Amino acid sequence: MPMNRSQFPKELENDLNAVWSAQERDYPLDWPKIFDKKNSTRAFEEQVLRVGLNVAPIKSEGAAIAEDEGGEFWTARYTHVTVALMFSLTQEALEDNQYSSLGAFYTGELMRALREAEEIAAANVFNEATSTTIGDGVTLLSTSHPLWAGGTYSNTLSVAADLSESALEDTCIQVMNAVNDRGLPMPLMPKNIIIGNANAFNVHRILNSVQRVGTSDNDTNAIRSMGLFSGEPINLRRLTDTDAWFVKTDAPMGLQFFTRKALEKGGQEDFRTGNYEYKARKRWSVGVTNPRAVFGSMGA
Repeated sequence: MPMNRSQFPKELENDLNAVWSAQERDYPLDWPKIFDKKNSTRAFEEQVLRVGLNVAPIKSEGAAIAEDEGGEFWTARYTHVTVALMFSLTQEALEDNQYSSLGAFYTGELMRALREAEEIAAANVFNEATSTTIGDGVTLLSTSHPLWAGGTYSNTLSVAADLSESALEDTCIQVMNAVNDRGLPMPLMPKNIIIGNANAFNVHRILNSVQRVGTSDNDTNAIRSMGLFSGEPINLRRLTDTDAWFVKTDAPMGLQFFTRKALEKGGQEDFRTGNYEYKARKRWSVGVTNPRAVFGSMGA
């Protein structure tokens, strides 16, 4: 249904002091700070894990050289979604509005609506970190990610904890103890802390205090003095769990956002009614392939 003059009665008058919107500005997008941006030309993208070789054994004199083999393990699939929205306005509503162009205002709202869809979907990778299964068959945060060589590894604390200096230190130790699918140590380091608004001040104290946080001890703040985090904290405003926090690492093939079709937009006047119609559309997918890209906790 097109929006008409009955929805904007005050704006037909010419003696109003102001017409305003509760949301005059856009936040900078959060997801580009977290996800790697990639393009796609297919209906979906698949990324398969190829496992390498094990440790070379000592060869006894005169003995044959040992042989090893790798192979493919599990596959992550990114299935693109189409996000689209439109609005329409009657010709009379456009003609009689006394203050600002309804078309221009709602075109801006249309762009904001598509931006918001991306932000929510990206944040849901973290909001659903213990409820939605990823490519390796378990959730993003799990104590039982499978290994090709057998056994499992964890990217979350064994006992969920709120963000604190000690919990963050334990998580950094987990990151630095990470193994590959042969169970061999791999060079993994933390890059950023991802938190919501509720932890914004807490994380600043943890990362920037010179001495240990919230104690009378004169010990150094090891996280700060060791320079463990190469990037600034990222405030993910659409985290729904106020206790949740995450550590993004430098693992390859981690958090990814595929653009299948960039923003398409257009408008036209309906010949029969004179109504003005405008639409916008994008196609994309978002997710994570390598769980080692994210460590963290949903809070106590």
